Amino acid sequence: MKISVIGCGYLGAVHAAAMAWLGHEVVGIDVDAPKIESLSAGVPPFFEPGLPEILKAGIDSGRLRFSTDFADAADARVHFIGVGTPQRKDGQGADLTYVNASIASLKPHLAAGSLIAGKSTVPVGTAARLAEEVRETGAHLAWNPEFLREGFAVQDTVDPDRLVYGVADETHDEDVATLDEVYASIIAKGTPRLVMNHATAELVKISANSFLATKISFINAMAEIAEVAGADVTQLADAIGLDARIGRRFLNAGVGFGGGCLPKDIRAFAARAEELGKGESLAFLKEVDQINLRRRQRMVDMVVDSFDGQPFGRRVAVLGLAFKPDSDDVRDSPALDVAVGLHGRGAEVVSYDPEAMANAKRLHPQLSYAASIDEALEGAEAVVIVTEWKQFRELDPAATAAKVARPFVFDGRNILDPTVWREAGWTYRGMGRI
Repeated sequence: MKISVIGCGYLGAVHAAAMAWLGHEVVGIDVDAPKIESLSAGVPPFFEPGLPEILKAGIDSGRLRFSTDFADAADARVHFIGVGTPQRKDGQGADLTYVNASIASLKPHLAAGSLIAGKSTVPVGTAARLAEEVRETGAHLAWNPEFLREGFAVQDTVDPDRLVYGVADETHDEDVATLDEVYASIIAKGTPRLVMNHATAELVKISANSFLATKISFINAMAEIAEVAGADVTQLADAIGLDARIGRRFLNAGVGFGGGCLPKDIRAFAARAEELGKGESLAFLKEVDQINLRRRQRMVDMVVDSFDGQPFGRRVAVLGLAFKPDSDDVRDSPALDVAVGLHGRGAEVVSYDPEAMANAKRLHPQLSYAASIDEALEGAEAVVIVTEWKQFRELDPAATAAKVARPFVFDGRNILDPTVWREAGWTYRGMGRI
C-alpha cells in the first residue's frame, strides 16, 4: 500500500521506517528540511535502538523516501499524522498547532476515499472536529493511537501489544478494512485489534499514560512515607507487587518519570477535563504531577544535606541526563533537572550520559560534561545516579571508590545493591530505602 506519514519526529520517523519494513511504499513528510535531509541519508536525528537499521533497509529497498512537499503524499491511500502535541506555552493543555497545520497542508492533496489515520496524542474531541474539516474532500478520518516506549519504539511498532482503531460510524467497515490491510502482518500474529469510536480511541492513549504516571507517583509517595518511617520502599513494592491485581511493573521508586509524553499528557488530560466541565474527575492528576516533581527536588536536597548544606564548589558526578536509558531524550528529564538543580546550589557538577550529552548541552551549556564515566567520577565528592543505564547498574563499587574523593553514592533509581556498596566503603543513599 502507498502510505504517507506526516511529521518525521520521534513518532513519525519510527512509524515511516516500520511501515516500509512491513513492505509498504512510504513517504515521510516534514517541513524541517535538515531533518528530511538527514533521514534521506539514512541518519536518524535522534537515538533509538534498531531505527538506523530499518531506516537504511527501507531507503535501500526504494520503499521509503522523505520530502518537504505535501504534494508527494497525494497518491497515498493512508496518511498517518505523527506530529508533536507539546504542552501549550500559555497553559497546561495540548498545543494542536502542528496537528492543525498538518491537516490544512494535506487537504489540497487528499483523494476521495483516502484515509487519514491520526497517531498523535490529542485531547478527546479532536478527531471529531478534524473529521468535519476533511469531509468536503471525500477523505475519511480514523484515530489509531501509538503506544511506543522510547528505547523499544521499533519493536512496539512492528510487534505491538494491541492495535486500536477509532472510526466513524458512517465509514466504519471501509476504514477498518483499510487499516487491517496496513497491519495485515501484525494481525496475522494474533495481535489483539480493538475497534471503537473516535472519542474512545483518543481516551485509550491518554488514559493509559495517566494510569502509568499514577502508578509511578503512587510508589514515590510511598517512598516519601518510607523515608520518615524507617521503611524500605523497594521491599514494599516487592510485597504489594505480588498481588495480581497490582503487579510489580512501574512500582519502582526514584526521581520519577519524564520525557515528551507522560508529564505533558497528564497535564493536558486534566486541562481537557476542566474544559469539559469535569475537572474534579481528574483533579488527582495534578497531585500525581506534584509528587513526581518533588522527587527531583528531594534528590537535590539529599546531596546538599550530605555537604551539611554547603555544596558550593564541591564536585558532584551526575550519571545520566536522558529521562530513561536507551534514549537521548532530555525533555522534562528528572536527571537533567537534578544536574541543573545541584549546579544552581553552587556545586561543581560534572555530568555524563552515553547518548544524551549533545541534547543536554544545547539546553544547559552552563553545565560541565565529561567524555566518559571515569572522567565524571575523577575526584567526585558525591556520585548521583539518575538514569538507569546498564553501564551505571554494572559499576564496580570497589573500582569506583578508587576514583572518587569521597565515597558517597546517591541512587536516584534504586538500581544498586546497598549492602554490596556499603561493604565496599560507600555511604549509600537511595530513594525511600533503608
